[in-house]
Amino acid sequence: MSQQGYVATPPYSQSQPGIGLSPPHYGHYGDPSHTGSPPGMMKPAGPLGAAAPGGMLPQGHPPHGPHQFGQNGAHAQGPPLQRFPGPPPVNSAAPSYAPYSPSTQSSYPSPVSTSSVAQLGTQLSAMHVNSYANYGPQMAGAQLSYPGSFPGGPAQMAGPPQPQKKLDPDSIPSPIQVIENDRATRGGQVYTTNTRGQIPPLVTTDCTIQDQGNASPRYIRCTTYCFPCTSDMAKQAQIPLAAIIKPFATIPSNETPLYLVNHGETGPVRCNRCKAYMCPFMQFIEGGRRYQCGFCSCVNDVPPFYFQHLDHIGRRLDHYEKPELSLGSYEYVATLDYCRKNKPPNPPAFIFMIDVSYSNIKNGLVKLICEELKTVLEKLPKEDQEETSSLRVGFITYNKVLHFFNVKSTLARPQMMVVTDVSEVFVPLLDGFLVSYQESQSVIHNLLDQIPEMFADSNENETVFAPVIRAGMEALKAADCPGKLFIFHSSLPTAEAPGKLKNRDDKKLINTDKEKILFQPQTNVYDPLAKDCVAHGCCVTLFLFPSQYVDVASLGLVPQLTGGTLYKYNNFQVHLDSQQFLNDLRNDIEKKIGFDAIMRVRTSTGFRATDFFGGIYMNNTTDVEMAAIDCDKAVTVEFKHDDKLSEDSGALIQCAVLYTTVSGQRRLRIHNLGLNCSSQLADLYNSCETDALINFFAKSAFKAVLHQPLKVIREILVNQTAHVLACYRKNCASPSAASQLILPDSMKVLPVYMNCLLKNCVLLSRPEISTDERAYQRQLVMTMGVADSQLFFYPQLRPIHTLDVKSTTLPAAIRCSESRLSEEGIFLLANGVNMFLWLGVSSPPELIQGIFNVPSFAHVNTDITSLPELGNPYSQTLRMIMGIIQQKRPYSMKLTIVKQREQPEMVFRQFLVEDKGLYGGSSYVDFLCCVHKEICQLLN
Repeated sequence: MSQQGYVATPPYSQSQPGIGLSPPHYGHYGDPSHTGSPPGMMKPAGPLGAAAPGGMLPQGHPPHGPHQFGQNGAHAQGPPLQRFPGPPPVNSAAPSYAPYSPSTQSSYPSPVSTSSVAQLGTQLSAMHVNSYANYGPQMAGAQLSYPGSFPGGPAQMAGPPQPQKKLDPDSIPSPIQVIENDRATRGGQVYTTNTRGQIPPLVTTDCTIQDQGNASPRYIRCTTYCFPCTSDMAKQAQIPLAAIIKPFATIPSNETPLYLVNHGETGPVRCNRCKAYMCPFMQFIEGGRRYQCGFCSCVNDVPPFYFQHLDHIGRRLDHYEKPELSLGSYEYVATLDYCRKNKPPNPPAFIFMIDVSYSNIKNGLVKLICEELKTVLEKLPKEDQEETSSLRVGFITYNKVLHFFNVKSTLARPQMMVVTDVSEVFVPLLDGFLVSYQESQSVIHNLLDQIPEMFADSNENETVFAPVIRAGMEALKAADCPGKLFIFHSSLPTAEAPGKLKNRDDKKLINTDKEKILFQPQTNVYDPLAKDCVAHGCCVTLFLFPSQYVDVASLGLVPQLTGGTLYKYNNFQVHLDSQQFLNDLRNDIEKKIGFDAIMRVRTSTGFRATDFFGGIYMNNTTDVEMAAIDCDKAVTVEFKHDDKLSEDSGALIQCAVLYTTVSGQRRLRIHNLGLNCSSQLADLYNSCETDALINFFAKSAFKAVLHQPLKVIREILVNQTAHVLACYRKNCASPSAASQLILPDSMKVLPVYMNCLLKNCVLLSRPEISTDERAYQRQLVMTMGVADSQLFFYPQLRPIHTLDVKSTTLPAAIRCSESRLSEEGIFLLANGVNMFLWLGVSSPPELIQGIFNVPSFAHVNTDITSLPELGNPYSQTLRMIMGIIQQKRPYSMKLTIVKQREQPEMVFRQFLVEDKGLYGGSSYVDFLCCVHKEICQLLN
C-alpha cells in the first residue's frame, strides 16, 4: 500500500441516494460522434463555473506520510500530530465590505428544483461546510454553483439544521505550499538526468539541469514518469499518459547548449527497421560490430566509419566523447536526403505586412510600427558564429489592395507596386522584394519614413486578410525559402475578397449546444490556406489591434496551424499600450526559432503516440508538421498501449525534429527520455506531475470545444478527476472511513487546478468576456508549455506592502482568494498574460507616494499602464519584482491598476481562482465537496 499525501475528513462526506455513476468516457474529447453522455451516465457537476484563468500546479515530491486532517484533529501515522482548532475565527484579513453580487445564482438555468438546492444547503450547513471566502449573509445553497449535479432526494441528515460553521481554508491542500515545499527540497540544486523514470523538480522550482542520458525536463515533461504495464491498468486509473514537448526551449546560460554532431555525407546512424536515431538506448553487442535498437529490438550492423571497441562492461570506449551515446538531447547536421528536392535550403525570410487602413493611420499605429522596425531589424536572429543575420526581409502594406515594395540596395528610393486583383494574388516582383537588411538599410529606412505619409490622406477603412497571407506565402514560394509573416491588422476583413468575414458574434448561442460554432472559423478559406502555408514553410504571426469584434476564431486559425503566435491588444492607444506591443514585437523577432519543421515521436514497443495538440498541422497520423517552431511553443503528445510494457525495459520516447536554422542549415534535433513501467497502480500515482496533467487536460478540452457542447466537456473533466482519485482511494490508500477525502501526494492540488480550468472563460462564458477573448485564450493555451499553463490557470498573487526594499528576493506568494487580501495592503497578481496591482482602500500613504508619486489612494490614476520611474527604494524594488515576474514569459503582461471597491475590481476578482465565480463557477472548497461526493458514489 502506498502512503497517501492528503487525507481530510470533510464535513461533506455523506453520500446522497439517486446518483448512479458509470465510468467517465475518457478519451472521447474532440470526437463529434460523442455529443452526449452514454445512457445511464450521471451528468456530473453541471456548468462548472466562471472565473478567470486559474491555476495549474506541479506535482509534489514522493509521499511523506499521510496528513489526515479530521474535524477533531489529525490522525496521522507519520509526522507529529497536527491539531486544528474547529471552525476558524472571523478572518481579520477579510475585507469587511459587502461583496458585489450581480448574481448569487449561477448564470445557468438549473435543472435542480429550488427545494433540493435549499435541501442541499441545509444538509451542507449541517455538515459544517461553507465557502470560506464569502462575506455577507448568503445562504450556503447559493454557494454551490453546480446546478445539475445533485438530483433531488431526501437529505439523509438527522436532527434540525445546525448553525453554519466554516471549513478552514488552511486545512485543504495549498498550491503555494506545494510549490514552496518543492523549492525548499530541490531549489538551487543540480538535477542530473542519469536515472530512468525519475521525477524532475516542479516547473516553479529553479535548479540547474545536467543532461546525463535523458532529455532535460525543460524539453520534455510527462503526466507520469511511470507508465502502467498494461492497457487494462491504464483504463482502470484513467490517468492520461502524455508528454509535453518543447523542442526549442530556452536553456539558461549556466547549462550546456546542445552539441552538434556531424557525420558528413553519411548522415546520422539509424535503426534499419524503426528508423530511430542513434541514442543512449542502443545496446552495442558482438564486440561493438552490431547494436540492438532500444525501441524495436532490431539488431543492426554498425557502419564501418562508426565502429569502436567495447570496454569490460560492454560500453563503447568513446561513450563519453559522443553526445548521441551519452546525452539525452543533441543535434545532427542533416544531409541532402533530409532537404526539399534534395538541395540545401535558402536562408529564411521575414515579411512585414502592415494594415494601412484609415483607423490605423489616424491613431498613430502605422507610424509606431515603422519607427520600431528601424530598431528591431538591427536585431534579426543569427547563428552564434555569424557576424550578421542571413535572414532576408520584405515589406507589404495593404487595405483593400496590396502594395509590394522594391527595396533593392541599388535604388535611390523604394518603388511601390500595387496588386488590385485580390482574388488571385500574384507576386509582382522577385528581384528587390526580399533583401539583406544590411545591404539595403538606407532604402528600407527611407521606405519606413515614407509609409505613414504615403497613406496619410487615405479614407479606406475596408481591409482584406486571406489575400495578405496568400501574397506573403507566394513571395516565399517564389524565392524558394521558408519564412515568417508578421501581420499587423486591426479590423474584421469585410472587403470583397477570399476570406471575407461578417460579424457573427451571437450572444444567443451561449450556453446552447451551438456555442461551439463561435470557436470554429466561419469560412472554409482559412484551413486550406494554412495547409498551403505549412507545405511551403510559411509561418504566420499576427498582431491584432481590435476596437470591436474581429472574429479571432477565423483570423487566428492560420497563425495557430502554422506554428505562429497571435498577439491581441484591445482598444489599442499609442500613448498607453505601445510599450506592451513593442516588447512583444522585439521578443518575437529575436527569439530562437526553427523553420519548415517536421516532428516525429517514436516509442519503444508496447505503446505509441496517438494524439497531438499544439500549433501544428497533420497530414497523416505520425508526421507533425510546423511551418516554424520557436522556443515558447510546446506540443502535447498522448500515448496509448498497443501491447504490454515490461518493468525491465521501461517505456522509451524519442522526439526528432527536422528543421532549417535561421542561417539556412538543415538540422535534426533529438530528445530522448526513458520512463519506468510498473504493474503496481501506486507507482503510477506516485510518479504523476499535476502541472503536466493540467496542461494535457486543458489542451484536450480546448480541442474538444470545436466539436462538443461545453457542458459535456465540463462533465467529462469532473468525472475523470473523480475517477482518477477514486481509483487511488480504492487500490492504493490505507483503509479509512468512507467520509475521508484522500488525495495522492503527487495530486494534492489536482482538484484546485482542475476547478481553475473549469472556470476558465473558454469552458464557461461570462457576460463581460467577449467571444473574441474566449477564442484568443483558447488559442494561447493550445501551444503553452507546462510552466506557462501552470501560471495561467493559477496566477501568482504577492503582497507588495510587506516589501523588504533591502532584499532582492520576491515576496512570498499567497493563495488566490479574496480572504487573503487586506484593506491596508497592496497586492500584485500575474498570470502570464495580465498583471494587476490591487490597492486596498487603506493602503499606506508613504507606499502610494513611493510607487506613484501622489499623496494618497484617492490621487492614484488607474489609467496608467506602467509605473513611473521614481528612483526611491519602493519604486525600484517593485519595478524589479515586476521585471523578474515578466522574465521568461512569452507575452508582455499589460499592467492594470485596480482600486478596492471600484468597478474594475470585478475583472480582477475573476483571477482570485479559489473563490466562487461571480457568474457561476465553484469555490475551491465547494469543488472539493463536489468531487468528494462523486468519489463516494464511484466507490459505492
